[in-house]
Amino acid sequence: MVFRSWFSRFSPSSKHIARALFATGARERCSYSAETLAPKRSDRRFPWLAVAVALPSGAAAFDFLHRDPSLCDSSQELHRIERTGSSGLVVQGRHRRAPQELIDELKSICDDNLTFDYEERCFHGKPQSSFHRAVNIPDVVVYPRSEREVSEIVKACSKHKVPIVPYGGATSLEGHILSPCGGVCIDMALMKKIKVLHVKDMDVVVEPGIGWMELNEYLKPYGLFFPLDPGPGASIGGMCATRCSGSLAVRYGTMRDNVISLQQVVLADGGIVKTASRARKSSAGYDLTRLLIGSEGTLGVITEVTLRLQKLPEHSVVAMCQFPTIKDAADVAIATMLSGIQVSRVELLDEVQVKAINLGNGKNLPEVPTLMFEFVGTEANAREQTLLVQKIVGEHNGSDFVYVEDPEAKSELWRIRKEALWACLAMKPDYEAMITDVCVPLSRLAECISKSKIELDASPLVCTVIAHAGDGNFHTFILFDPNNEEHLREAERLNHFMVDTALSMEGTCTGEHGVGSGKMKYLEKELGIQALRTMKKIKTALDPNDIMNPGKLIPPHVCF
Repeated sequence: MVFRSWFSRFSPSSKHIARALFATGARERCSYSAETLAPKRSDRRFPWLAVAVALPSGAAAFDFLHRDPSLCDSSQELHRIERTGSSGLVVQGRHRRAPQELIDELKSICDDNLTFDYEERCFHGKPQSSFHRAVNIPDVVVYPRSEREVSEIVKACSKHKVPIVPYGGATSLEGHILSPCGGVCIDMALMKKIKVLHVKDMDVVVEPGIGWMELNEYLKPYGLFFPLDPGPGASIGGMCATRCSGSLAVRYGTMRDNVISLQQVVLADGGIVKTASRARKSSAGYDLTRLLIGSEGTLGVITEVTLRLQKLPEHSVVAMCQFPTIKDAADVAIATMLSGIQVSRVELLDEVQVKAINLGNGKNLPEVPTLMFEFVGTEANAREQTLLVQKIVGEHNGSDFVYVEDPEAKSELWRIRKEALWACLAMKPDYEAMITDVCVPLSRLAECISKSKIELDASPLVCTVIAHAGDGNFHTFILFDPNNEEHLREAERLNHFMVDTALSMEGTCTGEHGVGSGKMKYLEKELGIQALRTMKKIKTALDPNDIMNPGKLIPPHVCF
């Protein structure tokens, strides 16, 4: 009755805007009530999962309507991003169920390489690596073996206007692979071939399902490697989709800089496009490669990638040092980059993260802010860089500067850095981690981390800081009890605080994790409505039926 009474105040033209307002949850200007979903087998760990209905409050609702003219009831389906009674995010759209005719077509395309098993569909639709959830799960999961099969699958889905969600290593953290509208999940696990290696050209053509770690094992005997190093388990297709980076980005750049061409991309109508040649540089037309890298499956399904490779370094040195404050550590990272020293990695860990590493790995490291460096090149050059950084460290209150050149010692140091998240989770085995990701201009890094650290240290939750300090990108692992409403609200508050702080310093809400459904709410503040409308125009032109990973990246209220 409250809804009908409030809704009846609008003129017919305004009702379209009102519907959009309800669909988007009126950003943060609404109060929320929650109606808990009946728990299914896969939801037992998440009893807080619920669907919320947003009810704007009087004047605030009208103020919002007049304040934001970008809202509209477009022809595209609106995907609601709702909240549970806590801060848990739940994505929901109208379930566009796969009809039997489509199922029959998929069976003829994929043979036995598809599944309707509930547990498998839940696994693909409610990933455990992300605290984001969706009300719906895929109707079917398919496992294509070639770009031809992917093309046929997409053509069939396009004909029936059924959503598609591409699925890679499932290591993404912002709800990229949720299925808010059900539909078809395309798991690329069977497409992991290395198609051709060009040693003299230092490039390789691969299918999207191969992991970066598997690829580097293959390349090692040739003296080559692919320099991007996100989380273990990430696949090349997913890395392209999210425009990932990692600790080596400070020297080698992000995924955008290390993809020469997307040799095969299946668009929303099933057509296959090649974005560029294998040449290292080209001015031939629009840069479709860069358009699709970072598009998160909203414009097409990547089926073949040409990657730029690097020579394995002749020699490397790994160094570690400690600081009295996190600002001192961040200042050294900035000073090192300004010096022109070509470091390979600069990683910052706060005292809480070092404590987690000690507990999880049986180490006895000083529990203070710590920097880790890697220097590569010839033996003489790597040592020279090490000594130059040691001098900078000494000028910024650093201490205990040690470095190692033994291969096993170096591997051990980077192993504990790579397993930092698991060390954190070992501190609170029944907790989950909300992993934040912001990036600021390098000159603002120390200020941003210091300001965030004050808030994190004052929180009742266990929070660790870990940063790719050489390019201004830092993360926090916020440990929370998923069954504790106050924990969830506090974790979300901290996440929002860090994003807001980064944006106030001309930074970004995501340095490398991508937008998915989790970071959409920050894009308008970061980029402006005109940028989002431009993205929407591109999306609508390439995917008029909105079947490619719907409900991701572009906020649902954006139209043009």
